[in-house]
Amino acid sequence: MEKVLIKDRQSFKYSLKKKISSSRFLIFMIIPAIIYYAVFCYAPMYGVLLSFTYYTYDGGITGSILNNWVGFDNFVFIFKFPAFKQAVLNTLLIGSLKIIIAFLGAVTVALLINELRMRFFKKFVQITVTFPHFLSWVVVASLFLLLFDRTGVISHLIVAMGGKELKVFSDGKQFIGLLLASDVWKEAGWGSIIYIATMAGISTDLYEAADIDGASRLQKIWHITLPGIKSTAILLLIMSVGGVLSAGFDQIYNMTSQLNNRLVINSVQIIDTLIYSSTIASESLNEGVTTAIGLFKSLVGFVLVIVTDRIAKLCGERGII
Repeated sequence: MEKVLIKDRQSFKYSLKKKISSSRFLIFMIIPAIIYYAVFCYAPMYGVLLSFTYYTYDGGITGSILNNWVGFDNFVFIFKFPAFKQAVLNTLLIGSLKIIIAFLGAVTVALLINELRMRFFKKFVQITVTFPHFLSWVVVASLFLLLFDRTGVISHLIVAMGGKELKVFSDGKQFIGLLLASDVWKEAGWGSIIYIATMAGISTDLYEAADIDGASRLQKIWHITLPGIKSTAILLLIMSVGGVLSAGFDQIYNMTSQLNNRLVINSVQIIDTLIYSSTIASESLNEGVTTAIGLFKSLVGFVLVIVTDRIAKLCGERGII
C-alpha cells in the first residue's frame, strides 16, 4: 500500500512538472496580471479595517486601527444618518433603472447593427454609436444642459412651435429620465460590442435554414439571434447587478453641479454623492464612516450577485459561480 502511495505521489509530481513546463509561457504572461491585482486590489484591502475605527490624520491608518477602534459604531451611525436612507433608496431606484435600460439599449443597438448589410455603413454606424463612450461626463453634462435646459436649444424650438418650455432640470422625475437617456446615449454603443461579437459567432447555417423556411427578419431575430446571445446577456446582467449601488457618481455630480434646485438634487442624491457632499464639501463625516459606507456597498453588491446567480441557475442557466 505504501509503495502504491509513493508511486502515485511521484506520478503526480511528474505530471505537475510536465504541465508547468508545457504551460510556462502562459504562466509568464499571467504573472504581470497577478502582480497588478495583488498590489492594487488585494494589498489595499487592509484599509477596510478603517470601517471599524475613528480615523485621525495624525495616527494614519495603522495608528487609527491600534488606538481608535470603535467596532460597529460607524455602521450604527450611517443607518441613523438622516440623509442615508433616502440616498440608498435613490441609489437602488436609479441603479436598477440604469441596469435594465442600459441592458435593453445595448441589446437593441447590437441587433440593429447586426441587421445592417452594407459593410461600410455598418462600420460607420458602429463607430458613431460607440464614440460617445469616450466623452467625459463633464462634456456630456454641458451638452445636455445646452440642449434641454429651459433656456436651451430644444426648449426654444418647442416654445417657437407653440409648446411649453422644458422643465427637465427643475422636475425630479423628468431629471431621472434625462439621466437614463443620457446614460443610454453615451454607453449603449459601447455595451453593444460584446453582443455584436457574440452574434458573429452564431452559425450562418441557422439563418440559411430559416431563409429556406421563409422566416422573416423579426422571426430570425426572435428564434435564432436572441437565443444565441442569451447566455452572454445573462452573464453580463449578473455582473452588472453587483454595481447597482454605484449608480454613476460622475454622471450625477456633473449633471447637478450647475443646478441650485434642491428638489432635483434630493431626488437624485445617491450614496456616492452623499459621501462627497458630506466629507469633502462639508467635512461632516469621518473617513471611518465613509469607509463603512463603501464596505456596506460592497457587501450588498456581493450578496446581490450571489442571489442573481442562484436565480439564473434555478432557471437553467449556467451563471458565473
